[in-house]
Amino acid sequence: MKNLLIFIAFLSIFNSANSQTEKDNYKKVSTKFVSHFNQSENDSIVAMFSSEMNAALPIEKFTQVSTGLKSQLGSIKKIRFVRLQSASALYETTFDNAVLGMTLTLNSKNEISGLLFKPYTEAKEIIRNTTKMKLPFKGEWTVTWGGDTKEQNYHVESIAQKNAFDFLIYDEKGSTHKRTGESNEDYYAFGKELYAPCDGEVVLVVDGVKDNIPGVLNPIYIPGNTVIIKIATGEYAFFAHFKQHSIMVKQGQKVSTGALLGLCGNSGNSSEPHLHFHLQNEEDMTKATGTKCYFDQLKVNGEMKLDYSPVKGDKIEVIN
Repeated sequence: MKNLLIFIAFLSIFNSANSQTEKDNYKKVSTKFVSHFNQSENDSIVAMFSSEMNAALPIEKFTQVSTGLKSQLGSIKKIRFVRLQSASALYETTFDNAVLGMTLTLNSKNEISGLLFKPYTEAKEIIRNTTKMKLPFKGEWTVTWGGDTKEQNYHVESIAQKNAFDFLIYDEKGSTHKRTGESNEDYYAFGKELYAPCDGEVVLVVDGVKDNIPGVLNPIYIPGNTVIIKIATGEYAFFAHFKQHSIMVKQGQKVSTGALLGLCGNSGNSSEPHLHFHLQNEEDMTKATGTKCYFDQLKVNGEMKLDYSPVKGDKIEVIN
C-alpha cells in the first residue's frame, strides 16, 4: 500500500509563500486527471506528463501503480483544493475507500512534473487564540503590516501567515533609523529584546543566519533566525528575523510568559530590522493555517485595549 501512495515527484525549489486561490491551470489539469483516472485512461494521463516524468514513470509502470491504487481505494469521488505552494497544489482527494492528499506539480508548459499521493492530514483550524497573549516586546512599537485586508496586511495571501504582524520602531520624525540607515545598528528595533508572549515549549530554533545589510534581502531562508513556541492549546507562536546568534532559548525548553527569547534582527527575507510574529495551528509553516492573534492587555495609540488584534498604523506598547 505504501509504495502505491507515492508516485514520483519532481518538485520545484521550496518557497514559503502559500496561495489560498486555485489557479485556472491547476483546476483544468486536476479535473482532467481525475476524469482520466476514473476511466482508467492511463495513456491519457501519461500524455499529460513532462518528459522527465515520462522517463521516470513510463506507461507500463504508471499503469501498474494506477491500477493497484484504484483496486485498493476505488475511484476518486471528489477533490478539494487546499493550497498552492510554489509550483505545487495540494488537494484533499476523496476516494471510495479513503481520503488522501494529492500534490500536483506543473511546469511552465502546464505539464505534470510531479504527482504525489499520501495520507491526508490537516490540523484543525484555529480561528483565534484562546491563550492570553502579551506583547513580545517592551516600549512603543508600530504595526507596519497587520489586519485582515490586503491593504492593511500583505501577509493575507499566505495561508500560514494570513494573520501575521510586522512590528518596527519609529521616532518622532517618522523614521525607523538614525543617521543614514546603512547599518543595522542605525535602526531602533535592532538588538531590542523579544519575549515569550505566553507559556509554552520551544519546538524550533534557528540561530545561524547572518543579518542582512539593510535593503538587501535573503530569500534563501525567508524567516531568518526563528523561534517557534508550542502552546498547550494547540497554537504555535512564530517569531522571525532574530539577530544572528542572539537567541537565548533551546529546542525542547519550557518557557514562561515574559521569558527572554533573543534580540530583534534583520535576518532572512527582511529589508530592515523588525519583528515578524504570527500564530498558526501547527509547527510546519508549509502546512499550517494562520490563527488570528488578540493580545490580552495593551496600549494602542495611547489608549488601553483589552483582547485586541492590532492593525496597520497602530502604535502599541505593553501594559505592565
